Amino acid sequence: MNKINERECMHYQRLETNAVRCLLCPHCCHLEVGESGLCRGRTNIGGKLIAVNYAQSIGIALDPIEKKPLYHFRPGSLIVSLGANSCNLSCFFCQNFDSSQQECPTRKISPEELKELVTQECGDGPRQVAFTYTEPLTWYEYIYDFARLAPEADIVLVTNGFINPEPLDELLQYVKAMNIDLKSIRPEFYEKHCGARLETVKSTIFRAHELQVHIELTNLIIPGLNDSETDISDLVDFVAALDKNIPLHFSAYHLAFKAKIPATPEKTVLDACRTAAKKLNYVYAGNIWSPEFHATVCPKCKAELISARRRPAGLDQGRCAICSEQVYGVF
Repeated sequence: MNKINERECMHYQRLETNAVRCLLCPHCCHLEVGESGLCRGRTNIGGKLIAVNYAQSIGIALDPIEKKPLYHFRPGSLIVSLGANSCNLSCFFCQNFDSSQQECPTRKISPEELKELVTQECGDGPRQVAFTYTEPLTWYEYIYDFARLAPEADIVLVTNGFINPEPLDELLQYVKAMNIDLKSIRPEFYEKHCGARLETVKSTIFRAHELQVHIELTNLIIPGLNDSETDISDLVDFVAALDKNIPLHFSAYHLAFKAKIPATPEKTVLDACRTAAKKLNYVYAGNIWSPEFHATVCPKCKAELISARRRPAGLDQGRCAICSEQVYGVF
């Protein structure tokens, strides 16, 4: 095995006969020698749990931060983005299945190389890196090592939020922002369609908010599965009860992986946005183009603060330039 891939995992338990139990996420995979976890990124090698996906990225890009999507964290900035070839969920509708649900080519980039790359690519802008594209929490040790090596770089996670409390707390101290995928407000949706548990995701959202990590949420709307008026209104009520300032992004599902469901109509996304806008201050329509729900407006005076092209216009040090209302985010 390549030496860079010999990183021993941080959260696991050694058992008898060289078996191990991974403790990173609630799956708690019990692995005999030679077996890999459901995420495919952690393997029992000789009685030790090894992060076999360590430093292996499916790609590296310099993205607009809005692509994450993060609309309230340094809008207009660029961020280095990379991701692992793994995921700990099994969504049959996965929109990134070719890199999350099956093996694909990767390239090696050590934490030291990533630190240098971030310095070069971000130039005069903020040094920031997004662990994204697939599920970053299955890249736990790599992110942890990079965070300790490069404290000057702000870390962003685009994540499903399916992680146990102890490793979450250990990592959150290094994380500046998260977009968390809230797939549904129904426990049965997670259990049947994702092989996961809603309560774990909700706990991650609560904890990140409690620790004042900047968070935004995304909901992928899938016809017939999570698009009813009750589904949307209950999800909005959950977010509003936590914090009405948390930005909520609704996205349209497209045919992918094992799903045969027709794509989400644009009207469904816009209707969800209209429902959410009654209770939340910042609501966005993702991956469709519409004049509605793309610009950021002041929740008090409704002045346009950031244009639909994500150009800050009406902000003055994080406040509305018209009425001085404080705007949620990092600007």
